[in-house]
Amino acid sequence: MRRILPVPGCSDRPGTPAPLATPGAGGAIAAAADDPTVGGEVVAKAAEVDLDEAYAYPPGAGQTSYVRANFVSSVDGAAEVGGRSGPLGGDADRRVFQLLRWLSDVVLVGAGTVRHENYGPVIVTPERRDRRRAAGLAAVPPIAVVTATAGLDPGARLFDAEVRPVVLTCDAAPSAKRQALAAVAEVVICGDSTVDPASALAALAERGMTRVLAEGGPLLHAQLAGAGLLDELCLTVAPLLAGPGRMGIVEGPPWPEPTTMRLVQALIEDGNLFLRYLRGPRDS
Repeated sequence: MRRILPVPGCSDRPGTPAPLATPGAGGAIAAAADDPTVGGEVVAKAAEVDLDEAYAYPPGAGQTSYVRANFVSSVDGAAEVGGRSGPLGGDADRRVFQLLRWLSDVVLVGAGTVRHENYGPVIVTPERRDRRRAAGLAAVPPIAVVTATAGLDPGARLFDAEVRPVVLTCDAAPSAKRQALAAVAEVVICGDSTVDPASALAALAERGMTRVLAEGGPLLHAQLAGAGLLDELCLTVAPLLAGPGRMGIVEGPPWPEPTTMRLVQALIEDGNLFLRYLRGPRDS
């Protein structure tokens, strides 16, 4: 029986501490305790936490852009092994990864990650399509790709999709590449020489895509967070050491100062931690 511990004062709902819990079968979180006192804190009683509820977007996310990032990393901070994130994630991480896609309006990703991970379209089950429609969402969320160079292959499997991807690029991207991509995607200009993150989010919001799930890569993540545009981070910490020389979840030029996050949820399964942070300091 796994030990769980409420995180005092860390919930995004006042008066409701979020427990450290255990994801169970069927998409629920089973929480159980074997010791009433750990570290001076009260351990949560046996309960179930629904993943849909645990990862629900706040109500305001339907009206204005709300950016949630999802990453997996090793305990020593590596976001990749062999250039890919897949080796870090297990079954539970894949469940959360899939759920977060199903809850979003759009999946935002950088072109480098699309190429390295061989991205395809989002797959949504019939039951989930019905639930999305009932919630006022499109049946399937599109992939939106950030690329300053329009350096994507129009024949890539990403573009073999029932919902056309969105390519967020800039005026400096070669016109021939933009024209080629326009045959398989919606191409949107979001800057002069680079893609401006705020303009990209505004372009998505104009299309009704305000619940934004950012899946990387680390450079895009750093750009969003550094510009104050990241509202939430969902981080899976895998129980392994990847070793030196690995890429982390943020890359690029240094920031003038750190960005403060506050922990609002912690779940555990098979040694994997599922942490959810919101931007800003902990409430007093």
